[in-house]
Amino acid sequence: MAVTVLVPIQRFDYAFSSLCLCHRFNQPVATLSRMVSRSGDGPLYLLFGLLAWVFDRQQGGQVLGLGLLAFLLELPVYLLLKNTFKRNRPAQLPSFIQPSDKYSLPSGHTAAAFLMASLISTFYPAAAWLVWPWAMLIGFSRVLLGVHFITDIVAGALLGMMCFDVVKGAI
Repeated sequence: MAVTVLVPIQRFDYAFSSLCLCHRFNQPVATLSRMVSRSGDGPLYLLFGLLAWVFDRQQGGQVLGLGLLAFLLELPVYLLLKNTFKRNRPAQLPSFIQPSDKYSLPSGHTAAAFLMASLISTFYPAAAWLVWPWAMLIGFSRVLLGVHFITDIVAGALLGMMCFDVVKGAI
């Protein structure tokens, strides 16, 4: 039964990725996507937390602490899911970067970006208009670079938001 459900999802993923990757503008799109994706590599998250801690005397410590706790939950869950599902990355489609690991589900970049968007918009709601589109762009950039399927992105987004909500609810 599960196999019959996965086949349409896999077909959809390949069709969507083909649409995103197999066109004459894929090189310039990949160049822009690489820059967007790099903004989600991690150092920016640490910088944000440290800046909040230094400059926001009222809630900066809470921002940094909650962010660290959320990532302490997200990273092991991400690794467990990735090594449990062992979903291969897109094959027979253009890939514009070398991924850091073998498997694609869930997208770690997307999980981290959505965790950060949740954190930032919780403490600084005026920034929500900026951080949510940025998180979505990071996720979509991973598809445009040929290293993830769109369902990997959805799973990563859900993982990031759920980990933040769990930690926020526990405190």
